[in-house]
Amino acid sequence: MGIIDSIKDTLSQAVFTPSSLLSGRGGLHMAQIILSLVTFVLAAFRGGSSHTYWNYAMFTWAFCPIMTLIITIIEMFKLDIVLNLFCMDWSDFTTGMAMSSTLMTVSVAIIYANFYACLKLACLYGWIVSIFAFLCGMVYTFEVVKDKILDKKEGKYLAALPGFFKVLEAFISCMIFISLTGYRDKPALIICVIAYIIPFPILPLIIATNILKKLKKCLPFNLDRFVFIFLVISVVLYIFTAIMWPIFMFRNNPRPSDCPPSFCIWAIQFMVAFLTYVNLILFTLDLIFTLLGICGFSKT
Repeated sequence: MGIIDSIKDTLSQAVFTPSSLLSGRGGLHMAQIILSLVTFVLAAFRGGSSHTYWNYAMFTWAFCPIMTLIITIIEMFKLDIVLNLFCMDWSDFTTGMAMSSTLMTVSVAIIYANFYACLKLACLYGWIVSIFAFLCGMVYTFEVVKDKILDKKEGKYLAALPGFFKVLEAFISCMIFISLTGYRDKPALIICVIAYIIPFPILPLIIATNILKKLKKCLPFNLDRFVFIFLVISVVLYIFTAIMWPIFMFRNNPRPSDCPPSFCIWAIQFMVAFLTYVNLILFTLDLIFTLLGICGFSKT
């Protein structure tokens, strides 16, 4: 009866609490939603291009406020108490979402300011959109600072170093994908793209499994051992791409004399190479920390 009574007590706490919107956290979420939607509307009204950077920006300004709204509604109805009891570490999930949203909104603000601020020579309007984009990134950054420094939240996975590494690895992988160009007629580069693709879908699964604590306990295999094998394979794949991409992309392809920071294909191709080395470093550190069992990483 003790377990049943505990469940009933938990369910009784799941009540509608609109006062949560007036709290510091609720106000911060409202600011995030409003700024994201205003930025989305301003950018959409101005128009852009069919490039993946533009699509990524519009997706970010839609996805982040939607997720923030869902989190706000769940906390307003106190459903996070039920979720925390039955399936997931809610505090860890919300901190992880704040980190992901921060990475996405800040990167989009930089991309928009660089590529689209003076699109069609309408610089004033473009810089207004850029200012709102940076404000959007700032409010998401403030939530991460508030959670980690001011409130000193200690998550079990996403809010800790192992989960943060996975979020960074997934984010860098996304940035690589939206920057891929000029590879279709080169078989060696197509193999590199396949190597980029292989680890990516597994990262969200690892993150989700660690958040959903009940699911993790039901797995028929040792998750930590699986993560170790995954990291080894990822490091090998990224070593391969770190060697092959620069060789086959930049051989007989020097930087053009007229290559401005924006709208220069060569610069975007170079960004793929740079991000490849960044992710290689992240995966390598992740593997080393896992082998040594330090900084909160589970030793295999």
